Amino acid sequence: MNDFSEEILDVIRYATKMEISGRSFYEHAAEMTKSEYGKQVFKKLAQDEIDHMETFGDIFTNVLGDEEWKQYIDQEEEEKKTVLNQLKARVEKQAHQDRASDQEALRIGMELERGSIDQYKEWATKSNNTKVKEIFEKIIKEEKYHYDLLQAEYDNITNTGFWFDMAEFRMDGKF
Repeated sequence: MNDFSEEILDVIRYATKMEISGRSFYEHAAEMTKSEYGKQVFKKLAQDEIDHMETFGDIFTNVLGDEEWKQYIDQEEEEKKTVLNQLKARVEKQAHQDRASDQEALRIGMELERGSIDQYKEWATKSNNTKVKEIFEKIIKEEKYHYDLLQAEYDNITNTGFWFDMAEFRMDGKF
């Protein structure tokens, strides 16, 4: 690997791992959830994670070069199994109740999004490059939307987020 600062390599590692793990988890959640709307939500989130990987690919190929970036993606694709198995185990623990496993999938999704938001905010704040800062801020905005969408679905299936039996807001109009 080229001689880059450990901080840049940490950004590349984290962003790659989170987007690949997120995509894989959302694909799994779409398969296991019983709700048709839930399946659509998780499929949309999986596609968004692919879009984020393409955005990061554009940035990181400039840092690493095409071949090293591809090797890095392949390595992360192999290593995602460990993270994905841990997330699947959490969902399957709740599988005895359909709604409970859907709730756990939504909670995990919110945790993934919150972790990404926090980390990307930190890097956006530290970056001196305005283009990189703009990209992180764009992805933060998308990750916040993902979090809000998951929270709205969680509120829906747990019957919370309502005031006098009326939904306070709807998130499904965005896609």
